[in-house]
Amino acid sequence: MQAHELSGAPWHHPVFWVAVAFVLFFVLFGRKIWGALTSKLDSYADEVRQNLDEARKLRREAEAMLEDARRRKEQALAEAKRLLESAHAEAARAAQALSDDAEASIRRREKMANDRIAAAEKAAVDEVRFAAADIASRAAKDILAREFGPYADAALIDSAISKLPQALRAA
Repeated sequence: MQAHELSGAPWHHPVFWVAVAFVLFFVLFGRKIWGALTSKLDSYADEVRQNLDEARKLRREAEAMLEDARRRKEQALAEAKRLLESAHAEAARAAQALSDDAEASIRRREKMANDRIAAAEKAAVDEVRFAAADIASRAAKDILAREFGPYADAALIDSAISKLPQALRAA
């Protein structure tokens, strides 16, 4: 706008009437608009406050859930560690038991083998003794048959009978 357009009475200019309309509009409707505007802004502020409160509440719940999850994780790790240690201990006990059983089995088998060897040795010794006694008795029979005749037996028997009381007293 230029200065020559504003000359004359102010009510002849459209700018004046626009300004008057603007002022009248705010005077007449300003309170209603201001009330509606402040009401709308207040409700928006309340909604924002509620959303912030809800967000704080959700954050606290999330932090509590996170802490609970961490605690459960630590408990699970501790439980897993305990189970692992228990499994190691059980495996060691089982290995020791197997080792003890194996050693006992070896000792039993060794004893059985020694018993069999001893029995075989005894049987062999008995067999050798029996064979030696048999050979000795045959040899004695042959010697007696060659050295003594059929009547020499009676003299030997008489001699043995006469020595019997002395042998009984000595025993």
